[in-house]
Amino acid sequence: MTGRSSLFDLGRQDQGLFGSSGAWADMADVTDVADVTDAAGTTNRQPKQRQRKQRQPRPSLGRDFGWLWGAYAASTVGTWFALDAFPLIAILVLHSSATQVSVLSAAGLAVGALIAVPLGPWVEFRRKRPVMITMDVLRFLALMSVPAAYAAGWLNFVQLVVVSVIVAAANIVFTAASGACLKALVAPEDLLVANGRFETTTWTATAVGPPLGGAAIGVFGPLTTVVLDAATYVLSALGIRAIGGQEPEPPTRAAKLFGAGDIMEGWRYILRHPRLRPLFLNTSLVNGLIMATAPLMAVLLLRDLGFSPLRYGLAFGVPCVGGLVGSRLARPLVARFGQHRVLLASGALRACWLLGLAFVRPGIWGLVLVMAIEFGLITCMGVFNPVFATYRLEHTATDRVARTLSAWSVTSSATIALLTVCWGLLAAVTGPRTAIAVAGVLTLITPLLLPRRERAVGAVTVPVPTEDRAW
Repeated sequence: MTGRSSLFDLGRQDQGLFGSSGAWADMADVTDVADVTDAAGTTNRQPKQRQRKQRQPRPSLGRDFGWLWGAYAASTVGTWFALDAFPLIAILVLHSSATQVSVLSAAGLAVGALIAVPLGPWVEFRRKRPVMITMDVLRFLALMSVPAAYAAGWLNFVQLVVVSVIVAAANIVFTAASGACLKALVAPEDLLVANGRFETTTWTATAVGPPLGGAAIGVFGPLTTVVLDAATYVLSALGIRAIGGQEPEPPTRAAKLFGAGDIMEGWRYILRHPRLRPLFLNTSLVNGLIMATAPLMAVLLLRDLGFSPLRYGLAFGVPCVGGLVGSRLARPLVARFGQHRVLLASGALRACWLLGLAFVRPGIWGLVLVMAIEFGLITCMGVFNPVFATYRLEHTATDRVARTLSAWSVTSSATIALLTVCWGLLAAVTGPRTAIAVAGVLTLITPLLLPRRERAVGAVTVPVPTEDRAW
């Protein structure tokens, strides 16, 4: 990455901050001189006016995208307001051990991913918006069962696991449907802009959600954030319902029943694709290693180092300003350096930070160190994520989007679950700090899995199974 000032300038230009309107920015007229030869052959120096330069307006992606964006923003705010709500409930209410907290995080993802496996191809051949609304309602009902059980005195560890499973499965199905919905709503040339706005929303919510959630937990208890998270899924469903126009017809299929070919088609497509396969392996492993350390960091900071819930929220909330910076830089960086270079550079840089979390100490300087490391990691992820999401959609055939995204999400969730269990067991033997260090060292080798060579989107040909083999 280049110097901080130059990157900041690129970010400011992309946001359209020059000029009072915020959408247009006019540069001042510049007067220069030019040599002019008259009819008599005499050369005179006369002033000339340079052409006024105007920045292009920020692209409008339409009202329908606005509703989808608003629905995404509502659920994202709730998700990050309730950051680590279940681990916190397990630690502070049920007094669970580090191994139990890891099992809680892993079990929901693993079983949820298993349930979602056959739902990926089912989503492909259904209208996407009703599927998304159904998943929002399901998540609302599952989450609200937790405060209801707590009020009745019935809340236990098993219920947290069951709710985690339901929410994880619904998340995967929603993600598969929403990716196909976005591709249908937005023109291909606007995908990076759309994904950049989603990324900006994510990191805005991530910056303000955890500190507010931590404060709410400190004042009202850990169940408060779960209630508010559940409510945002209702807002998300209402936003999706408000999207106008006729949804495109889903792909048609010959057979009525789903077979093994349907279930495996997403993985088959990814693994046969020379551009998607290395990115699939890279993102699955990086996400797995980072998320495997999340419950260990909760135990390390809250139990071993004595961080308060508010300080814990600040440690992971304030650095998310880096996500805003990164998401705003993604588009101008791609315009200047090219999509593949930005994907490779930001993907490599995001692997360099995790190891530093193993050296956190108690007190204010420990908090500062966590925030600095998280800021670096999140800034790199803020650049990488929208570029990666756009790259993946561009390289995925329209009639394979839901199955591809479903397979990707299932693999990511299963990898996170497996690694979370492994690191929970490792932490039980070595302690959370050593387990975090091991994850950090392994993350350093993940850039080797990034796609090394650039190739045009249209140049990649993926073998597609025949009708009989697919169905």
